[in-house]
Amino acid sequence: MTRTVERVRIMRGREWARPVRPVTREVLGVVPDVEEGRPPLLFVPGFGHGAWAYAEHWLAHAADRGFPAHAVSLRGHGGSGAAPEATLRAYAHDVVQVAAGLPRQAVLVGHGAGALVVAHALARYPARAAVLVAPVLGGWATAVTALRRNPLGTLPAAVGAGLRLHRRQLFSRELPDSDARRYAARLGRAGWRAQWQLLAGATPEPAVGGPPVLVLGSPDDRVVPPAALTRAARRYGSAPLLFPGMGHDMMLDARWREPIDAILDWLVKDPTADDGR
Repeated sequence: MTRTVERVRIMRGREWARPVRPVTREVLGVVPDVEEGRPPLLFVPGFGHGAWAYAEHWLAHAADRGFPAHAVSLRGHGGSGAAPEATLRAYAHDVVQVAAGLPRQAVLVGHGAGALVVAHALARYPARAAVLVAPVLGGWATAVTALRRNPLGTLPAAVGAGLRLHRRQLFSRELPDSDARRYAARLGRAGWRAQWQLLAGATPEPAVGGPPVLVLGSPDDRVVPPAALTRAARRYGSAPLLFPGMGHDMMLDARWREPIDAILDWLVKDPTADDGR
């Protein structure tokens, strides 16, 4: 018999000595009319967005298909408590705390920079599965792309101000301009520390339990180029699922049903069955 020894990091000393400051967290949810035993979904918005971005379409649609659906506003976003100096660690803490309070092992779904938050949370929470939607996973390649495509909106972030994204970066031309303006007007800003950590490309620790991870996005995304989608998917041993013609904010764009149905179809097939769980 061959015995293998797995090294497990039991305690993070710095985190124990300097715990994350508690904050009021906004969590929105929609549950199915009939309980079908499907795993709960926890949606994590990207920087500047709140739980409202998922409440517009995806929460109710997921519940209609039998999935309990919840969305958290990271601290400093939406209806959660103010946190101008929040870090990626604090954002990941918010996600883990909400996920741990759900009745069953959850599926984490992160959009944009929220995908990076989910990647960090996966090192602390044994998710059933994870989905990264139009993921912004950070690093200097992200910074260079942002500067090239949106210099006026990105440069202020380099000196601690908020990152500004134009509505035409976020949505396709199929979305009525009135809706695009309304959504863009609701955008806030992330903590300046978290923005710097995003640009520095803080590498997440390995996910607990190695959950299956689905990566999806659009080749026409004006924030995340196709090469970045491919790199993100390869990190998790897969290829990205692409939706041509859509913008970065896939959960709000005109064809919002296509990506959420693809996510739910993937989950209905039970991706954990492939790895023996």
